[in-house]
Amino acid sequence: MSTNIERFDYDNRIVKQFAIATALWGAVGMLAGLIVALQLVYPVFNFNLPYTTFGRLRPLHTNAVIFAFVGNGIFMGVYYSLQRLLKARMWSDKLSAIHFWGWQLIIVAAALTLVFGFTTGKEYAELEWPIDILITLVWVVFGVNMFMTIIRRRERHLYVAIWFYIATWVTVAMLHIVNSIELPVSFLKSYSWYAGVQDALVQWWYGHNAVAFFLTTPYLGMMYYFIPKAANRPVYSYRLSIIHFWALIFIYIWAGPHHLLYSALPDWAQSLGTVFSVMLIAPSWGGMINGLLTLRGAWDRVREDVVLKFMVVAVTAYGMATFEGPMLSLKNVNAISHFTDWTIAHVHVGALGWNGFLTFGVLYWLIPRMWRTPIYSRRAANLHFWIGTLGILLYAIPMYWAGWMQSSMWKQFTPEGQLQYQFIETVNAMLPFYAIRAVGGLLFLAGALIMIWNLMKTAAAGNFLANEPAEAPALARNVQMEGKEHWHRVIERRPVQMLILSLVLVGIGGLIEMIPTFMVKTNIPTIEAVKPYTALELQGRDIYIREGCYTCHSQMIRPFRSETERYGEYSKAGEFVYDHPFQWGSKRTGPDLAREGTDKLRRMDSWHYNHMADPTSMSPGSIMPAYPWLFSNKIDVESTIPKLEAMVTLGVPYTADYVTNGEAELKKQARTIYETLKVDESKLLTGDEGLREDHEIIALIAYLQRLGRDITQTETASTQTP
Repeated sequence: MSTNIERFDYDNRIVKQFAIATALWGAVGMLAGLIVALQLVYPVFNFNLPYTTFGRLRPLHTNAVIFAFVGNGIFMGVYYSLQRLLKARMWSDKLSAIHFWGWQLIIVAAALTLVFGFTTGKEYAELEWPIDILITLVWVVFGVNMFMTIIRRRERHLYVAIWFYIATWVTVAMLHIVNSIELPVSFLKSYSWYAGVQDALVQWWYGHNAVAFFLTTPYLGMMYYFIPKAANRPVYSYRLSIIHFWALIFIYIWAGPHHLLYSALPDWAQSLGTVFSVMLIAPSWGGMINGLLTLRGAWDRVREDVVLKFMVVAVTAYGMATFEGPMLSLKNVNAISHFTDWTIAHVHVGALGWNGFLTFGVLYWLIPRMWRTPIYSRRAANLHFWIGTLGILLYAIPMYWAGWMQSSMWKQFTPEGQLQYQFIETVNAMLPFYAIRAVGGLLFLAGALIMIWNLMKTAAAGNFLANEPAEAPALARNVQMEGKEHWHRVIERRPVQMLILSLVLVGIGGLIEMIPTFMVKTNIPTIEAVKPYTALELQGRDIYIREGCYTCHSQMIRPFRSETERYGEYSKAGEFVYDHPFQWGSKRTGPDLAREGTDKLRRMDSWHYNHMADPTSMSPGSIMPAYPWLFSNKIDVESTIPKLEAMVTLGVPYTADYVTNGEAELKKQARTIYETLKVDESKLLTGDEGLREDHEIIALIAYLQRLGRDITQTETASTQTP
């Protein structure tokens, strides 16, 4: 039979563009991370500006690292490996360009909106609805280009890396669309369609699986391609890769509820998340073993080859993080770790070690090949490896230590049965560990900057090959296979069926967890005493979200004696039915605020006023930034009625009269708070304009004083289902 050899070119230009973006955005994201780390030690690094506070820069840091650094790294790896695995140029250069520039536009829009305070307040999904739509469109462009390339391939079977790329695309699309269902109020303001417990479940179904299917599965695909290439060895086990892939994508999607243990989420959902989280150890470690054993016979090269050094540490970090994650989902461990810096250490072992080091290794492997020249400085590359490794250790170890100490101090009682430490004492105890963490972050950033310099010098010394010549036989579509072959080969030849099967497998877990939570009313018992927020409180809540207060303060009291003694009655599901979005938080740099307005914790309005003007005036030793702009910015009164109307659409039971008179109701309550503050005006740290009833600080005080006030222990006991 004659073989028809076809000649074509690989498109390296799109790989080059994503590689440059990966390096540059990585430096930006790491710099933002270093600044927020310093802010927790030296609040002066908040710069007393609304755009540079911890609450606004922390979401910028996470989005920049996840979607700008890792996102561009994914596309760099996919566009390079996909073409060579399929023996085909990308289907459309135009779609590749639209994808690249569209993704960079998303990143810039995200950076600008987040620092200006336009946020949904949902972790890893803070971007407002126009950007969500743009993400969807660009993701579809990427998917169309990828699948058309697969369909027009010259290689019959799909290699394991492509399985992970397919599962990534379809699952991220599902996660993003479901979690981003929101009701727009204005061009850059929306409310989550879900409320309270339901919103929390959907958010962490998305949040956990954003880690799974954006930070993990595409990087596993890259691992399966680039480690064998760098080591010049075949992947260790084809059968193990099959088990790894299908088990991982099926099990991972169930694990989201382990972020909500001991919360108001129904206990059956928490337990389900725990069970599947523990099961995740098997496929995750199967992948790690497959990656490391691919290097069998090549360990001598690891000592000499900096690319393999980065990749070995990356896969090892993946193994560590995917063992620790299931352990943290055990309730007895989670009772210690949740809300502490232990979780921060865990996340960064994966982010810095797995994503960061694998990206660095791929860049060091790719750039010399595309520019057809050796790496400019192997010594600098090795220096980067050791500085980066030391940076990871100096970041993670202090955070583990800090987290364990933090939890211990929160839970400690005196022999007389009183809480031993005030919350501010636990904050001050963290400062030395935060300082060491910042040093670790600085070293990691320094290593990345060394890499950028090294790669720039490499490119300058070489000659970039934009269109790399290649040849391969045309794919025979109707070839009859001779002899017995592995059953999985049949699936590998059918990319559309693989996509559909992947969607079905990842959809099962989400549906089983969500349908009862949304459809079975007894899962979220109503509490008669809980009422909707007033117009002024709703505006104050939006200010709270805008300033990123949820990044440091939780609103979820767990049923532990240490927490009920410190904060008050533990939280119930029915308390949050009007919260669009929920504000349970995931980290306590500051105390929980769920009962801030109750008799147990209630402070005078003047206390909140001064605390926002100068936190140390009310809480000596506080690391919270000041918010002077709240004392000059006016409440956006004109948005009140549209916001109330949006809430009615979402099911919040405001009366028609209340909505119509929303502005008047807002001003009436603001006047009451103003008059209360007027009594203590001589003690207030007022801004240049003095005390005003139309300033944002008034609305924020109204919201803070409302928190928990609907709930008393007596009312809860009489209305809550046992």
